[in-house]
Amino acid sequence: MPTELTTPQHLEGLRAALVSFVRYAERAGLRAPVPTCPDWTVRHLVAHQGMVHRWAAAALRGERVDPDDLERDGRSSPDPLEWLRDGAVEVAAAVTSAPERVAAPVFLLDAPPARAFWARRQCHETTIHAVDALAASLGRYPRGSETWIDPVLARDGIDELLGGFLPRPRSRLRRPEETTLVVAPTDGPDWWRVQIGAHPPVTTRRTGPVAEADVTLTGPSVGLYLTLWNRSDAEEDCVDTRGVLDDWRDLSAVRWA
Repeated sequence: MPTELTTPQHLEGLRAALVSFVRYAERAGLRAPVPTCPDWTVRHLVAHQGMVHRWAAAALRGERVDPDDLERDGRSSPDPLEWLRDGAVEVAAAVTSAPERVAAPVFLLDAPPARAFWARRQCHETTIHAVDALAASLGRYPRGSETWIDPVLARDGIDELLGGFLPRPRSRLRRPEETTLVVAPTDGPDWWRVQIGAHPPVTTRRTGPVAEADVTLTGPSVGLYLTLWNRSDAEEDCVDTRGVLDDWRDLSAVRWA
């Protein structure tokens, strides 16, 4: 089961993330650096997110757009945050108006149908980049407890990353010896087992007693969500039993598409 959340729940997550994104971007200022995205300013971050919203909306409508042109539009906009809001409205409208069985592309393994896929993907895309805006306002990596993120939404995002992104053939997460990774939130019933070796990782989601593993990552759901997306470096967010997070940051990074 790729997700247990509904499309309206993902759209509400998108809305909440946008509100936070704008709040923290205004607080930081468009010229502020983004600690979680080296070499980016808040203006770059806003332009990127607004581009992704418009690109996703076009995919749902069966249209083709040039992401580079969209991103340039965002960077040159006289009101980048209003431009960001407009893109979020556009993608939410595209999801809402799309047929239940819309024939739109998806790009993750274990993906739900296209309409639900894009609602989920844009919810988490916006949430993680809103965390980047929070980092810019703080001048450092945030802690999970400093965010607005609901633990249920965080666990859905963990599931999307571990079950959708990591097992793709393009994933770079490999190890010369077979290694079992367990990700186990302390505030929810589900946990994930990831088999890592010479081939793309294999992920299974489980409920019940947590099995032993070579490596276990555990902590609050929101903290794990941020840590796995490389948005937290706080010890309170994730206990790493074998010191693998440095390798994780290098090998688990994903592209926006």
